[in-house]
Amino acid sequence: MTTIRDNVFKLGDNFVTLIGDEVKVGDAAPEFTSVIAGWAKVNPLQDDKGKVIILSAVPSLDTDVCDRETRRFNEEASKLGDDIVIYTISCDFPMAQKRWCGAAGVERVKVVSDVLDAEFGIKYGILIKERRYLRRSVFIVGRDGKLTYVNYLPALGDEPNYDEVIAEAKKALG
Repeated sequence: MTTIRDNVFKLGDNFVTLIGDEVKVGDAAPEFTSVIAGWAKVNPLQDDKGKVIILSAVPSLDTDVCDRETRRFNEEASKLGDDIVIYTISCDFPMAQKRWCGAAGVERVKVVSDVLDAEFGIKYGILIKERRYLRRSVFIVGRDGKLTYVNYLPALGDEPNYDEVIAEAKKALG
């Protein structure tokens, strides 16, 4: 049975319903399947097993904050080695993600969609039931598959502390 959580997170002045349980540092990162352009299924944790993986969850790439966040992580990714991989995950359709990435010049961040089953959103406790999109959050998965960093942003309009995320990812390299 999937957990339904009320009175945890607000959109504006109103609480919304979050589906799934929060994860915490030290937990094994939940495996999930997403889709990319052409509707091909991918499993980011398996595809990049043994690397440090940053998972950046955003509501929609077509919003200002999500646009800025993904562009910034793309800049950061260009400075990192191949042992740190950054994913942006949203519930946008994969063809919309592909269009946005092309227009934005985003090539280093891997962008995947949770639109089909919302498996990522549910397993990480960030699916907003009323809107069927993801609560902004950032997770870092260490080489061993365990979460080394978890940050559920308090409001959708808040951006993560990029320097902190990159520093934690580098620390997780070991």
